[in-house]
Amino acid sequence: MTRTALRFAYGTNGFGDHRIGDALRVLADLGYDGVSLTLDHHHLDPYAPDVAARTARVRKVLDRTGLDVVVETGARYLLDPMRKHQPTLVSTEGRAHRADLLRRATEIAAGLGATTVHLWSGAAPDDVPADEAWKRLAQGCATVLEHAGRAGVDLAFEPEPGMLVATLQDYHRLVDLLGGHDRFRLTLDIGHCRCLEPHPVVECVHRSADRLAHVQIEDMRRAVHEHLPFGDGEIDFPPVLTALADVGYRGLVSVELPRHSHAATLQARRSIAFLREAAAAARTVRPPEPVSTSTPEPRLMKGAVRP
Repeated sequence: MTRTALRFAYGTNGFGDHRIGDALRVLADLGYDGVSLTLDHHHLDPYAPDVAARTARVRKVLDRTGLDVVVETGARYLLDPMRKHQPTLVSTEGRAHRADLLRRATEIAAGLGATTVHLWSGAAPDDVPADEAWKRLAQGCATVLEHAGRAGVDLAFEPEPGMLVATLQDYHRLVDLLGGHDRFRLTLDIGHCRCLEPHPVVECVHRSADRLAHVQIEDMRRAVHEHLPFGDGEIDFPPVLTALADVGYRGLVSVELPRHSHAATLQARRSIAFLREAAAAARTVRPPEPVSTSTPEPRLMKGAVRP
């Protein structure tokens, strides 16, 4: 069987102290294939009056460096300077602001030549019944899907520990609520699989293959939502990379270290070296056949949304 060659990227949320153009050139010089570009006040602000011109300038750098791009929307304080990640599509107030950000993200993605926009649900307010939260989320996603269709991009939804949609099972519930929309695809975070999914990471990859549009990757420990540099957690990466190649995944595999901007270039250099070594090892081994597991779901602390 011919395996897909994996393409590695790095998230700009781990380059918070760099100008966006400098960050892109560093990643290209280090040999990355792409970038996960988080829209933020210091990195292609979607609310800047000259956002179209800024998008065009970033597009030129992408074209010169040959980097592919995914647009991410998880900036911490872009919409509210006091409340992290607020408002969301499940908030009692301000849901329209989140939907507007996602609309802008689809337009910016089209301008950059990206085919994918990443998003997540946010945490449901304590005083909102679960059924109401799911209703709000489905309605919000349906609205954003209309914008995505007009822009010609896919949405890649990420299950996030501590949020309403925290697991792959939650994601598939949302897919069903949206009628299995073709543009509503998946961001699979490899660390999150280790953190809280009931199945082994390799099995998570196989279970996600039909919807997979974007992959985030970092090390992590069971039941602890902390994005770690490679080697600091518990994940065995060669079998994971083998599984991604075997399912024919062709998108970016993007390093997600949002708390390491203080050592951005060092972590980016170490990460690409680690991934290349793991990919080389992956070519010589076969992953185990996906099997069900009785691994219990970990109990995460409430509000465990860290990045």
